[in-house]
Amino acid sequence: MRVINRAFRRLVPKLREKGFYKSQEKRSIKWKNYNLSQINEVKILDKITSLVDFSKLRETKSFGRPLTNPKDLSKAILVAELLSLPERQAQGWINLLASKVGITSFLDDRTIGRAYNRLEVLQILKQVFEQTKTCDGVLSGDGTGIETTRKQNYETEKKKTENYLVSIVDSREIVQAFEMNNKECPAMHSLILSVKGDILCLDAGFVDRELTKKISELGMKPFIFPKKNLNLNGSIYWKAMFLDLFYKTQEWLRIYHQRSHAESFHSSFKRKNKPLMKFNSFSKLVQLTARIIIHNLRKQNYYSKLKG
Repeated sequence: MRVINRAFRRLVPKLREKGFYKSQEKRSIKWKNYNLSQINEVKILDKITSLVDFSKLRETKSFGRPLTNPKDLSKAILVAELLSLPERQAQGWINLLASKVGITSFLDDRTIGRAYNRLEVLQILKQVFEQTKTCDGVLSGDGTGIETTRKQNYETEKKKTENYLVSIVDSREIVQAFEMNNKECPAMHSLILSVKGDILCLDAGFVDRELTKKISELGMKPFIFPKKNLNLNGSIYWKAMFLDLFYKTQEWLRIYHQRSHAESFHSSFKRKNKPLMKFNSFSKLVQLTARIIIHNLRKQNYYSKLKG
């Protein structure tokens, strides 16, 4: 094992060298289907209606003035995030579309704004998110800093970032699990418990013996990029993962580079959405959850056109 460890440590730096990995052809965008999915994006409103209506809400006792229907508020937030509009601008559109999405209450901008702080709304949105999680089994994960302003650049402000969006997606970039956290690796330990797949690809920031063991015991095959000076000493899962890399390097890297789907998701998600501008972590989580639901529905809309 000592000889293999030395040879493995010599291999690891080469993995990052330009041209070492013989990359495969990237998946191309079917532009006809993409255009159709854009034209038919209005149908996402129907999905919002059915998914929110299907959700179940715990009965809670309230005193005084009756609270606005949480399902109406959840639909309003999803419509606002679909249109990428703040509450004041969204109010008119939401009331115009009320009959389309089944909103029975009149909602002004202050009511919509307060909805981002309602626990019942987050409970509904979490259920809706779970219903958007179709999966092809090929998973990858990554973390990225959450911007609070367009002027903030994650790469230059990395050390100052208080929160990360840590997520797991499949090869279609449909989000399977996500979390806001100030530490990426501990968040991944939690996220893997809520996904099912065949493989999970992660970069060197997640190279962790315990995480490797947990992923394997959950029935997924881990592909985690090694750091320099790493050795093969560890559990059978740790040894198996890196011995595969050592003996079948190009094949291992071909599968590992499915991880680019997680990077691609974060990049496109940031381009598509404005920074999270809510005032507290709870309302930011509600806004983030709504945006990820919309992202998943858009992806499903696109892939449904490929099948059709």
